[in-house]
Amino acid sequence: MSGHSKWATTKHKKAAIDAKRGKLFAKLIKNIEIAARQGGGDPDGNPSLYDAIYKAKKASMPADNIKRAVKRGSGEEAGGANYEDIVYEGYAPAGVGLIIECLTDNRNRAAAEVRSTLTKGNGSLATTGSVSFNFERKGVIVVPAEGVEFDDLFEKAAEAGAEDVKDEGETYEVITDPSDMLDVRKALQDAGIDYDSADLMMLPKNEIDLSLDDARKVSKLIDALDDLDDVQNIYSNWTASDEVMAQLDEE
Repeated sequence: MSGHSKWATTKHKKAAIDAKRGKLFAKLIKNIEIAARQGGGDPDGNPSLYDAIYKAKKASMPADNIKRAVKRGSGEEAGGANYEDIVYEGYAPAGVGLIIECLTDNRNRAAAEVRSTLTKGNGSLATTGSVSFNFERKGVIVVPAEGVEFDDLFEKAAEAGAEDVKDEGETYEVITDPSDMLDVRKALQDAGIDYDSADLMMLPKNEIDLSLDDARKVSKLIDALDDLDDVQNIYSNWTASDEVMAQLDEE
């Protein structure tokens, strides 16, 4: 999803859009409900809810779906599930580390499905801390590259406190300390710079460079995990050459 961003691009290109949209909407709705439950239903006073709604709008989620999710989360409307956050650590083929974040209303189901999917994909669950030590929590603001000059974005992001800006081809990624993400996001908005999403992510400190065969195995496992209803985010520490990524895109 380098690791996280290259994987996100590859997955996006490979996805069957209609099939993925329903699953994406379900995950976005969970994010909205959780944000509204934790910080209230007013996005102007709840940055997490603002970002969750913004991301849903960017994904073309109908406004009625968003409003109902906010109401369920804030308690204005019945039907909101009691989700809990669970994080699993695991290994994919070739020793690739995985962090699997879940939002679930059934802990036993989530654990069983994650474990089974890892096993079927020749992966395994790992003990807490054995994978996450190689990751760090960062704010990641994704900005469409079209019409945006890298140097201009870098200057404005750095002035607002960003740590780095990465050119990922079709998008730029503005990396921040988690505590600075809101300020940087607001600064970009004030400068008239559009963005696709602003999220807290787990970024790898070190990455494993994979062959085409191993990249196929790892990407297949990550796809299977991503299809699980309880799984919200998957972070990994794999990367591959441009040639390997291009081959995966074609497949």
